[in-house]
This record gives sequence, structure tokens and C-alpha cells, in this order.
Amino acid sequence: MTTLAAHDFWQEMHPADTFDRNSSFSDFYVAELDDGEQLRLPIRPLADGQHALASLIINQASFAVLDALATRLAAKLAAFDIDMVVGLPTLGLTLAAAVAQKLGHKRYVPLGTSRKFWYRDDLSVALSSITTPTQQKCLYIDPRMLPLLENKRIALVDDVISSGASIVSGIALLAASGLEPVVIGAAMLQSQRWRDKLAEAGSLWPERTIGVFSTPILERTADGMWQLPSLRGM
Repeated sequence: MTTLAAHDFWQEMHPADTFDRNSSFSDFYVAELDDGEQLRLPIRPLADGQHALASLIINQASFAVLDALATRLAAKLAAFDIDMVVGLPTLGLTLAAAVAQKLGHKRYVPLGTSRKFWYRDDLSVALSSITTPTQQKCLYIDPRMLPLLENKRIALVDDVISSGASIVSGIALLAASGLEPVVIGAAMLQSQRWRDKLAEAGSLWPERTIGVFSTPILERTADGMWQLPSLRGM
């Protein structure tokens, strides 16, 4: 496969079957969408050196890729008759805004990690992320936004769901506000680790979670490449 420069990732959607997904991978993983279109994602090795994840940084994506992912997620969320999209910071805000526009909404509600002086401590929860594990933050909702969400069908949107920690914080914050999302949406569902975390928050949440595409945990091969776990020994 062709080696990509770091800034070349997430810039183009490719037609179905452009890349072989049944072989091992070197510097990028080929994600496949429901319609067969493909997107190349960089591979990020984990601390053990033997496993890796495919990465998506959506605010570095081209407008064409963002548009393609937002269009597909909006189409999936439309089946839930959504009244308002709520976005999780930081990268989830980029996707949530685009999805809300695709749904024909005039606005969306962003959650935040910056406490304004008029925010309320009872409308905040601790927030952690797999990409920033050492940064302890709080997640807030602007109290002025609550009337937009009362008695509404809410979609909680993030760019990537990986460990599930950020989504659980979002669910908890909405619950503190007397709200509950009818669906959780993301561009990428990264592995299956998030399922257990969401199930701890409530058995309904894994089934309410949808993504545009999913990516697995990859395993290192003897020659230093990366492959799907199911390919080992074949």
C-alpha cells in the first residue's frame, strides 16, 4: 500500500474495493462504510506494542469527508425523529453541528469543558477521554440551553466512541438536567470496548448507539504489519 504523509489522512473518500481489506496493513487501515465506500485511517499502536487502533481526527478531515460522514450519520439519526442534536467536546462538536444542519435544524446544543461564570456546578460531571487520559476536566451544559432540550427527542453525538467514557459523561450530564437521549451517534465506533462501559451506565445504551462505520483492534504480525485478529493463523 502507498505510504501517506500525516496530513494526507482523512482527505478523500474512495470508491468501493479501491483497497484490499483482507490483507495486512502497514501505515493505514481501510475503513469501509455501509455502501462500500472506503476511508484510509492512520494506525496508532497501543502501549503494549502488539495492538493498535485506527484513528479519526475529524476536524483535520477535508470538508468532503466531513460532509460524507455527517450525511450518513444524519440519515441514520433521521429514523429516530430527532428534535435536537447535542454535541460532545471537543471534536464531537464539529460533527454534531454538521449533522444538525443535515437534519434541517437551525441550531444544535454544544456541551463544553470551559466553565462560564453563569454555569451551575450541579450541571457538570467529570470528563475523561482515551486521547487525553491525563487531563481531568469537567463537562458542562449552559443552563440557558435547557429550554431547547426539554421534552425533546435528543441525539447525543461524538466523533468517535472508543472507551465509552466521554459518552457516559454526556449521558450523566443530560440525566442531571432531567434529560435522556433517544439515540447516541458517532462517525466511528472504535473497537467494541465501549459496549461494556455504556452497559454499566444502563443496559439500554449499547443498543441506542449507532455509527457510520466501525474499526477493530489490530494485532501486530511477525513481520511488523497489522492485521485483524481473525486473520491470525490463516
